[in-house]
Amino acid sequence: MTANDEAVRAVRAGELDADAAADLLIERMTDAELLGLLDGDSPRRLLPFIPLLLGRRPFVAGAVPRLGIPGIRFSDGARGVVIGASTAFPVTMARAATWDPSLEEQVGLAIGEETRARDANYSASVCVNLLRHPAWGRAQECYGEDPVLTGRMGSAMTRGIRVNVMACVKHFALNSMENERFEVDVSVDEHALHEVYLPHFKAVVDAGADSVMTAYNRVRGEHMDVNSALLTDVLRHEWGFAGFVTSDWVFGTHHAVASLQAGMDVEMPLRLLRARALPAALRSGALSRATVFRSAHRVLRTIVLHEATREPASPSADVIASPAHRGLARRVASESIVLLKNEPVGAAPLLPLDPGIRHLAVVGRLAALPNLGDHGSSRVRPPSTVSPLQGLREALPGVRITTASGPSARAAAAAAAAANTAIVVVGLDQHDEGESVVTGSVEVGVLGRAFSAGPLRAPLIGLAQLASHFVRGGDRSSLDLRPSDVELITAVVAANPRTVVVLIGGSAILTEAWRERVPALLLAWYGGMEGGRALASVLTGEVEPGGRLPFVVPTDVSHLPPFDSAAKSVVYDARWGQRLLDAEGHVAAFPFGFGLGYTTIEHRLIDHRFDDTGGSAEVHVTNTGDREGSTVVQLYAADVSVRRPVAQLLGFRKVTLRPGAEATIRVTLDAGPTLQRDPTTRHWSPRAGEWAVLAAQHSPIGWADASPLRRTELSIDEDGARGGGPA
Repeated sequence: MTANDEAVRAVRAGELDADAAADLLIERMTDAELLGLLDGDSPRRLLPFIPLLLGRRPFVAGAVPRLGIPGIRFSDGARGVVIGASTAFPVTMARAATWDPSLEEQVGLAIGEETRARDANYSASVCVNLLRHPAWGRAQECYGEDPVLTGRMGSAMTRGIRVNVMACVKHFALNSMENERFEVDVSVDEHALHEVYLPHFKAVVDAGADSVMTAYNRVRGEHMDVNSALLTDVLRHEWGFAGFVTSDWVFGTHHAVASLQAGMDVEMPLRLLRARALPAALRSGALSRATVFRSAHRVLRTIVLHEATREPASPSADVIASPAHRGLARRVASESIVLLKNEPVGAAPLLPLDPGIRHLAVVGRLAALPNLGDHGSSRVRPPSTVSPLQGLREALPGVRITTASGPSARAAAAAAAAANTAIVVVGLDQHDEGESVVTGSVEVGVLGRAFSAGPLRAPLIGLAQLASHFVRGGDRSSLDLRPSDVELITAVVAANPRTVVVLIGGSAILTEAWRERVPALLLAWYGGMEGGRALASVLTGEVEPGGRLPFVVPTDVSHLPPFDSAAKSVVYDARWGQRLLDAEGHVAAFPFGFGLGYTTIEHRLIDHRFDDTGGSAEVHVTNTGDREGSTVVQLYAADVSVRRPVAQLLGFRKVTLRPGAEATIRVTLDAGPTLQRDPTTRHWSPRAGEWAVLAAQHSPIGWADASPLRRTELSIDEDGARGGGPA
């Protein structure tokens, strides 16, 4: 039995706690082994091969074979495991549209099983950066624009993953633009930072996240790896986080010693800055032994505790892309699809498709493509993918389905004119948005002294700048569809008024140029490997379109915060998304939380209980339609004493009802959006104003039917501080 095995056994048996076990391991380690815990195990020469190796094996950091310490064995995987051929789930934003944390926890469990089956023990699948603007290239990797929705969904993913592997939450903090992610400096005041951009990170930490990954960007002038104000003062001291912090990869570490002192424990994924600098710094005294022990303890404590508490049996390779996981991927994709518009054409709404349909035209650039989203670090390569066209052909074997050859709008219109109904599949792909794997602003000095000031620096920077103009992804240049897609929609709906438009993408797409002409409109996201079958099941009415928007879709891009993908500095405030539209009096094309179904569901707020720690509300819900359906009951609060109340989501719950059925449901409420933090005392207290609460099926337009938010006063604790604060 190795030393690590004995430590794990003792913790599992209750003979030691994880802290004591970590200290015993540290006592047996050499200085070289201790320093080896603090960066990746792979040599820097592997840098050009990271994209290839990431899909083939875990990246290891801190392994000590002599003592049996496995280290952290990394796999990415926001939509599935990136190693090998794995289950490709819908992207994170699509899963946010389900508004179903219990379903997201099942996805986390499946991703954790497949991660462990690939011999990894650490998954960076929990991305909770807030969507400040939908042009962000990696919007598809987050849970949308709202802190409460993001915190609930990210916490669910964390709980699911941790059954089998350690969960890493990223990117801490204020990372929501792509092209200048290595250089941009984000300015933010204390209120916006703690009340808008950090609550969801704290929620995931409270849910048990084992690790936090730092962002590339600066916050208030300091890169995140050396930002002790956030890594130590907030994350450690204020929130009590006991796990370990890693850098984002390669260019996320800017100073070997200062980053360790600031609270960034592990440089990932290679032996770069720290391998060169830490041994000499420790010998000279520039780096204290206590600082090394502190980070080593965090890493070892987390690894030992994980091994002692995880699911005992390791999943076999049979779970990877298994029928059960494929079925889960299909269910999630179905429940994520948002029906935005469904007007009558003749006697009935266009969707679901008429069971008697005989001829269907399926056209559009994306109709027959396996379009899973971004091709960056989160890319999953499933063993198979079902396109929208294939899904419809499987679902409608007795229906004649035709498509247009080539991109011609005229050919598509001709196919549509000959059919009973036309389905147009358009939107975005990996060329339009995604991770910007190569940018022109990387700090190449991490590669070695020759790149810091030597003759190799200028050529390499020039090469990176040149390559950045040709790589896929990055921030979006427009929120509109491609002009060719708009031309296609216009031509097809003119040829056949029974036209359904299906949008593919990772965040908001403006529809004002053509929306009024189209009777039926769905947002189907990057739907994963079973996305085509899921779309077909919704179009045919086999299942309900259960999705609700996790962001607002405006009528004009000017109604959103400014977004400059080339900015070197930005200011983040407390107005963005639906909240900005509310504050400025703009009506959305589709508000936050919006989505239609195939039935009608009514609701009524009965009662609520609320204090500075949260509360609950009872809502009576009735299905007044003629088929089973679902809705997401959403509870909002606002200060109604101001001219333009700004809705704050407090809680939500998805409910499914049979025709004519009714139920009273309880919705858990989060107090965070109604509280403010004192920057000096760090205590939370209620915001001023006349607050009201409203049950709705999307962010409310008016507050006439709202009830006063009755807040129960909390007692004062021994220190004189009020309870509460975002959780």
